Amino acid sequence: MNDQTIIDIPTKPSTVLDKTGATPMIEQFIEIKNANPDSLLFYRMGDFYELFFDDAEIASRALGITLTKRGKHQGEDIPMCGVPMHAADDYLQKLIALGHRVAVCEQVEDPAEAKKRGAKSVVRRDVVRLVTPGTLTEDKLLEPSQSNFLMALARLKGSSDDDLFALAWIDISTGVFRVCESNGDQLSSDIFRVDPRELIVADTVFHDPKLRGLMDMLGRVAVPQPAILFDSSAAAGRIARFYDVSTVDSFGAFSRVELAAISAAIAYVEKTQIGERPPLARPEREHIGSTMFIDPATRANLELLRTLSGKREGSLFKAIDCTVTGPGARLLAERLMAPLTKTEEITQRLDTIDFLLHEPDLCEALRALLKSAPDIARALSRLALNRGGPRDLAALREGLMVSTSVQSRLDGRNLPAELDRVRETLSRLPADFLSHLQSALDEDLPLLKRDGGFCAKGYLTELDEMRALRDESRRVIAEMERALVEETSIRALKIRHNNMLGYYIEVNATHGEALIGSPEMKARFIHRQTMVNAMRFTTPELADLESKIANAAGRALTLELEIFEKLQMEAVSHADALRSAANALAVADVSVALAHLAVSQNYCRPTVDDSMAFAIEGGRHPVVEQALQRQAETPFVANDCDLSPPAGTTNGAIWLLTGPNMGGKSTFLRQNALIAILAQMGSYVPARSAQIGIVDRLFSRVGASDDLARGRSTFMVEMVETAAILNQASERALVILDEIGRGTSTFDGLSIAWATVEFLHEQNRCRSLFATHFHEMTALSQKLARLDNVTMRVKEWNGEVIFLHEIAKGAADRSYGVQVARLAGLPDAVVERARAVLHQLEEGEDSGKADKLVDDLPLFSVAETKRQQTVPQADELRVVLSSVNPDDLSPREALDALYRLKAVADKKKN
Repeated sequence: MNDQTIIDIPTKPSTVLDKTGATPMIEQFIEIKNANPDSLLFYRMGDFYELFFDDAEIASRALGITLTKRGKHQGEDIPMCGVPMHAADDYLQKLIALGHRVAVCEQVEDPAEAKKRGAKSVVRRDVVRLVTPGTLTEDKLLEPSQSNFLMALARLKGSSDDDLFALAWIDISTGVFRVCESNGDQLSSDIFRVDPRELIVADTVFHDPKLRGLMDMLGRVAVPQPAILFDSSAAAGRIARFYDVSTVDSFGAFSRVELAAISAAIAYVEKTQIGERPPLARPEREHIGSTMFIDPATRANLELLRTLSGKREGSLFKAIDCTVTGPGARLLAERLMAPLTKTEEITQRLDTIDFLLHEPDLCEALRALLKSAPDIARALSRLALNRGGPRDLAALREGLMVSTSVQSRLDGRNLPAELDRVRETLSRLPADFLSHLQSALDEDLPLLKRDGGFCAKGYLTELDEMRALRDESRRVIAEMERALVEETSIRALKIRHNNMLGYYIEVNATHGEALIGSPEMKARFIHRQTMVNAMRFTTPELADLESKIANAAGRALTLELEIFEKLQMEAVSHADALRSAANALAVADVSVALAHLAVSQNYCRPTVDDSMAFAIEGGRHPVVEQALQRQAETPFVANDCDLSPPAGTTNGAIWLLTGPNMGGKSTFLRQNALIAILAQMGSYVPARSAQIGIVDRLFSRVGASDDLARGRSTFMVEMVETAAILNQASERALVILDEIGRGTSTFDGLSIAWATVEFLHEQNRCRSLFATHFHEMTALSQKLARLDNVTMRVKEWNGEVIFLHEIAKGAADRSYGVQVARLAGLPDAVVERARAVLHQLEEGEDSGKADKLVDDLPLFSVAETKRQQTVPQADELRVVLSSVNPDDLSPREALDALYRLKAVADKKKN
């Protein structure tokens, strides 16, 4: 479910620790640990977070840190390890990536208060936060380009066997909150579309045998929770309390199961954040059928967000991502995973790209502005959760400034609907808040608010005075000294400092006696100390200045923290406007990025309508094409694909694709599925032209894999996925199937593939690409009206096969498997033996005596094969001539063939 590989670290089952005989500190640890049995407990001890017992053993293995011990408990050593507080985020990141959950335990009492209860009293501690994969907010723990969704799965028992499901998902780092209903058939598709980092589910549902397969697929992402969390009867009340409203009726007409999912998500957030309230948007409902149905196997096969090995490099997302901001990249990924099925919405997105392509100066100006846009939503979330710092306030300042600049660029233009909404949203930003941030914040900011120094000079007079006293005390004292010299006319008067008296005025004994002797001076100068040759005094002004200097640093920090708190509260009060601005900038970033992609990669605008058409001219695979560009190899060979209804029919066509391995069949299959996804997400596509009637469901069965953990062979997995396709594909579906039936015997496989094509044609009646090596199936074109035979073109030259990667009408009569085996590097003896066996098998099949010929084949002999290799080969000129079919040659190809013949003739002459 994410880019990091989940490593399953063996852990001991959570057990209740017995605190009998424990020291006060260990007793406190045990009490808190028993209250959080499913989390590793980070127990604050001074400048370290320490872990004990099983937690220490697990963490030491996971983090690669030293396992030590601290005292004994019930006669046994207590395992212990620790991490420094200042580096805790780095360790948390590693633990979360490995699937662990962490309870952070802090001191919640002043040590001085604890001492009042007795010298050996332990400072009170408690868990202040539960850190889980789905509830992260820190920059170090989050990927800027990836959303971090927490999802809740709720279920209500239906009147029949069909249960009602709902999914609610939250990105606590940005405030996004969405919900949708689902059903048993598309539940897994809806979950994997969102790609959550953590999914909570009632323990009764988690252990339901009917959902066992889904829970196994989710692995450690799925976390069982008490069923009471999903209580639908209390859901509306919990939601209303969280949003501080009297009723949830104004939120929209949510079903009972949707309310249960929303409530569970909120309850889990409250449970993990412990007293802090993130600025979540009100739940936004998504309707079933508003996005293309893509099942998990298809998402994996097409490598939309990441490759089968779990990497972003090589995925479709990586190939099309030209965004310049984290929020833009996250929105692009969301659109890619949820292509639309409403032509009006798709057209609006395409209109935006079209507009920007006709306004290149505006497009580049917006791109340049957006590069400096910070992540407003995540900064706001940290501030609302009291985890933010001065740089988060600065992120809001910079984000508002970029927003204002973007708005000014869009003002006064006749914009398409999507960009006009962006401009309108940005026009409603709180200008007074921006002014406040600009005047209050300095340019050079510390990471932590406790370090101070983030407030701009001139913002608060008292703060400036405190800073002056703190930073310029020598200058201030010198000025007072000059003033006193002028007042007393004692040029030798000095203001000095020591640790016993603090600041004092020192004069020689003679001048000191004069000061004491004058009634006016005696009232002003207070005698402090008499030395042999000098006398020391103070004044009320000096005493007051000394107090201010002593407290200046603390007072300055107190004033800055008060300013920070006011700005923080002001930011939270503008949460809705700030979140809307963040979304608007993300939309602008995605639009500009897709326009940039269209120009740089020569993509075209697709026509997306409600017809059953699927006509691609010059289609290209976006990932493979870019890989060839980077390697400076042969340009990608574009191909057409037309699955539109044939004349006299209303349903889409089926193309039966034959041809050799390595000929490009799988690439061709995938590229057409990817073009459909790109078109319906609202992007231009890699083709000369494209017309796509809405695809409501996309299925792809490409590649081979097994599922040994569930006892499934490669063939079994293939059959399960094929069954899912045949049971769910609609007339508007696009089905991509590759080599169905290859995992079993020839006749079994052929019969399954044959029946599958007939079912797709007669029952599903959908648009489909079906690749196969069963050449016998090409006969189906004579009985199925909407089925066409197409093949990957190849050329043979001197016994070698040349892959042209071109699609042509017709059927292949060979698979060229032996030639591909030679290209793969099989030993020559094996290749030659394979040629001989293939030749005799083909002869036997033609004569009806294949079985007898197989029995008559001599055993494999390297010596015999080598002898055969020394036998003079057929005349090379005849071989070349036999490979040339004049009817298939273009003028250029004919000329090339002539040159090849001449080269062979010249070689023989020499």
